[in-house]
Amino acid sequence: MRTLAIETATEACSAALFEDGALLDARYEVIGRGHAERLVPMIAELPGKGRAERIVVSLGPGSFTGVRIGLAAARALGLAWHAEVLGYPTLALVAAMAREQHPGPVTVCMSGGHGEWFVQAFGGDGLPEHALRSQTPEEALQDIHYSVAAGSKAKELLQFDGPGMIALDILPDARFFPLLPPALLDSGLAPIYGRPPDARLPGANG
Repeated sequence: MRTLAIETATEACSAALFEDGALLDARYEVIGRGHAERLVPMIAELPGKGRAERIVVSLGPGSFTGVRIGLAAARALGLAWHAEVLGYPTLALVAAMAREQHPGPVTVCMSGGHGEWFVQAFGGDGLPEHALRSQTPEEALQDIHYSVAAGSKAKELLQFDGPGMIALDILPDARFFPLLPPALLDSGLAPIYGRPPDARLPGANG
């Protein structure tokens, strides 16, 4: 079975195609913005134009726009190819990439909105140990976290912790999808925004 993995939740944009778990080909670029323009051409560059029986896509948290672009593409391709579509948490992928370098528990710390950070700890089994938190840098620095941290804000998280701390500056990459625990795959495809959206409908409470 072929699986297409899509990752668009951060400034990195990537797509990877697997056959029975083995990587066939992949594309990865740090583009900042412009995922809508780059993602489909990336997929089209893969063998068979990326066609697969299963599609997995990042649910976030991260860029509101990036998450929506990835989900829209996955849903459209799923309909066109009659493929199963599943989602996964972005921070879990970063944690899996970190464990490939340093096995064991890890705290993932990524850029959030309005200067906040997305923070979540993962055990050695790759499963989250607490709910996702959107925190100010001050709040995050006061929390207890592991000596290994990964993500775009890992260095800032560990900057005051001294010797023995390992900070891995990692952005999510679809090529590492097979490292994710299968239990984290979700057929619900509900975006994980991590914090309330900035825009609100007229008359909305709060």
